Amino acid sequence: MSTLNNTLKTILLISLYTIVAISQERLLVIGGGDRTPDILQKIVVESGGDKGKLLVIPWAGGEQQEYFDAFREDVEKISKIQLIRGSFRPLTEATKIEFLQQLKEATGIYFTGGDQNRVMEVLKDESLLKAIKDKYKSGTFFSGSSAGTAIMSKIMITGEGDFKVIDGNKVETKEGIGLLSEIIVDQHFIVRQRQNRLIGLVLKNPKQLGVGIDEDTAVFFKNNRTGEVFGNSQVMIFDAKKEPMKVFLLKKGEKFDLQKRKKINGK
Repeated sequence: MSTLNNTLKTILLISLYTIVAISQERLLVIGGGDRTPDILQKIVVESGGDKGKLLVIPWAGGEQQEYFDAFREDVEKISKIQLIRGSFRPLTEATKIEFLQQLKEATGIYFTGGDQNRVMEVLKDESLLKAIKDKYKSGTFFSGSSAGTAIMSKIMITGEGDFKVIDGNKVETKEGIGLLSEIIVDQHFIVRQRQNRLIGLVLKNPKQLGVGIDEDTAVFFKNNRTGEVFGNSQVMIFDAKKEPMKVFLLKKGEKFDLQKRKKINGK
C-alpha cells in the first residue's frame, strides 16, 4: 500500500508540474527593424522547434503576403519549423472558421508589423479576441514585431498625437489585446526618439510600466513577472509609480523583475 501511495503521489506531482509548465505565459515582443539570429532562434524554440507549427498573423501589414514572405525568408534560414500563413483580413465567415482552426493547431503565434490599428479592427469581433486571449493563457507562445508589439499592451499607442511635448493627454491610445496588462510598450524606441510619448503616458498612468524597445531588439516576458532582453540594441523602462520617476536601461542578456520593478542582479 505504501508503494502504491508513493506511486500515486509521484504521478500527481508530475501531472501538476506538467500543468504548470503548459500554462506558463510566454511573450516575445520586438521593437521592429531586423530580427536578429538570437531573436529568431528564441521564437523557433519557444514555438516547439522544427516540429512546431508557427502561425503568422499578417493583419497589420498593408500587403499581407509580403509581410508573411519576409518573415518566412528569415525563419527558413535557421529552422524547418512549419509556418502557417494566417487567413488574410478582412475575414469572411469562411476564413474566420479557417483562422480559428489555424489558431487551435498552432504551437506558436507571430504578429507581423504594419499598422496596429488594422489588427484591432479585426479583433472588434469579440469571439476572435477571446480565442486569441484564451490561446495565450493556455500556454502557447506569442510574439510580434513593431505593430505586432504595440497590440500586446492594454493601453495601445496608435501612432497619432503631439509628441513634441511630454503630455500623455496628447498621445492617442486605444485598447489593445492586453496580454501585458500593466505595461505600455513602445517600439523603434531609441532610433526614432519616442521617449516623449511613452514618458507622458507613464506619468498619466503611473501604475503602468513603460517599456521602450529599440529596433533589432526584443524583450521576452514570462508570466508577466520577468523580462529578458535579446538583440543588438537597448530597452528603456520607465517607472513613475513613486516619485521621482525611475529610468532603467537594459541591454542583451539583462533581466528585469516586473513585480519588484528592478533589474535582476542589478540596481
